[in-house]
Amino acid sequence: MKILSLLLGLIKPKSNKLEIECYAQADSGLETQQIQQIMEWLFASLMDAGYLGRSHLIWDLGEQDWKQVVLMGLLKDEPVFLYRCGDRPSLAPARCCWRLMTEYPSLRIYQLEVEEG
Repeated sequence: MKILSLLLGLIKPKSNKLEIECYAQADSGLETQQIQQIMEWLFASLMDAGYLGRSHLIWDLGEQDWKQVVLMGLLKDEPVFLYRCGDRPSLAPARCCWRLMTEYPSLRIYQLEVEEG
């Protein structure tokens, strides 16, 4: 019974407030104003969806291995997003894909999805 409650604790959001954990933001090459606009858009999107808790935003230069970040988000049932700084996004892990979020004007934000089947 104790193990089950520990596992459930890993899956449930640990926060009742909205948080976005960023990875490689300093390496993105974007100006502070651009980063702020992207973050504001993502916060608004998450709030519109009624999501409270932690999410993850990867500032991706392409051909990088984000498996650790992705797995952490998946295990905790937290959304994982990727902002493509280069020409192509890094590959998603097996049985996952990056879904382009066409709502964002630059067409550079992706959300991780687990492929069905």
